[in-house]
Amino acid sequence: MTGNEIKSHPPAAIGVDVGSTTWKGVVIDADGSVLASAVEPANPRVEEQTRARLAELMEKSGAEPDTPVGATGYGRKRVNATKVLTEITCHARGAFTLAGRAGVLIDMGGQDTKVIRIGPAGEVLDFVMNDKCAAGTGRFLEVILGRLQIPFDQVAEHARRAPSGVPVSNTCTVFAESEVISLVAEGHAVEGIVRGLHQSLSTRVASLAGKMTDGADIFMSGGVALNLAMIDALGEALRKPISVLPDPQLVGALGAALSVA
Repeated sequence: MTGNEIKSHPPAAIGVDVGSTTWKGVVIDADGSVLASAVEPANPRVEEQTRARLAELMEKSGAEPDTPVGATGYGRKRVNATKVLTEITCHARGAFTLAGRAGVLIDMGGQDTKVIRIGPAGEVLDFVMNDKCAAGTGRFLEVILGRLQIPFDQVAEHARRAPSGVPVSNTCTVFAESEVISLVAEGHAVEGIVRGLHQSLSTRVASLAGKMTDGADIFMSGGVALNLAMIDALGEALRKPISVLPDPQLVGALGAALSVA
């Protein structure tokens, strides 16, 4: 869905998703096609970052200063937006537009995980969210994979190399980090620990979703959706294939833009 070129249709709306770890923005035309997009680490100076990125997106897409802006995410109230929207609303709308059908969206970001049941008309039927603890979010993986010195682009390779996962029982990120250090000291293979980490996290996400995923197609978005080891593990935990939405980090921003177009 990402594009960075001016297309035949003029810009119709801008969507901004100011997350806890990344800033995302898109410009769409009247058909919902993305004309320009941006993803970068979130800056504590949200207002300043947003002004700079919006100026770049407008220049790339040809959007005007009066183009409506929809904002969502943790920092949505710090954006001078035309309309401020909830994350559940925006992620559901973006996912339904991209998938073109009902299903369950699992959005895993740096600091929270959302599970949203989307109906046949794109409506939100149910949702659950974990935003109180890093356990069950991308932060859990980030901390422990950092300790193991595994580059992000090599995570799936390491996990798939292990015949089985080494169980990681602690759900608290701090305690799990200590447990992993102990496992390494005991001589367990790093590949097995990496696989075990993803299995542990997937079990928690499956538990969070409960019966919401029964009989539904599963879509995934958020930065963790770029981690193929997580896709593998979550598919095993839910016993069904997981469809990663295009440009998974931009789904919320797309939904925000569609909501004000």
